[in-house]
Amino acid sequence: MSMNAVRWIIVGLLLTGAVVGPSQSALPQTAAPTDGTAMPYTMTMGDMMNTLVQPRHAKLGLAGVAQNWALARYALVEIRQAFAGIVKAQPRFRGMPVVELVDTAMKEPLNALDTAIEAHDPQKFAAAYDRLSQGCNACHASVDHPFVVIKPPDASAFPNQDFNLQP
Repeated sequence: MSMNAVRWIIVGLLLTGAVVGPSQSALPQTAAPTDGTAMPYTMTMGDMMNTLVQPRHAKLGLAGVAQNWALARYALVEIRQAFAGIVKAQPRFRGMPVVELVDTAMKEPLNALDTAIEAHDPQKFAAAYDRLSQGCNACHASVDHPFVVIKPPDASAFPNQDFNLQP
């Protein structure tokens, strides 16, 4: 192969990004720094939903079924705070404004839950909680995750918490 042909191959590789230059790292961006310092971890939307929202959704449902209105009120505040934090942490998801996704899917059901809890009404609570779950599922479908289906809990995933204890 002539030297001219080799030069053209190198130019082609550089133009396509196939060769890593000295200013780029061949390591993935998630690789830990070589100096031993920790890299900050940024939670994904899935991380935030699984750790911040889903447990609160379950606890809210369990508190309502137990008619523990004080705990239900607390869980409702907690789920609202979780969504507020998520909106700040990740303002856009899949190109869409998260605040609008949350508002569209959650505002009405959360307000209905607030009313049901205030009235200590188990039937209104159950209907509002169902709308909350439907709102979650509609939001998931709108961001191409229709396979993430939220439903009322069948049993407590929190064996160390008594949902029936009334203050």
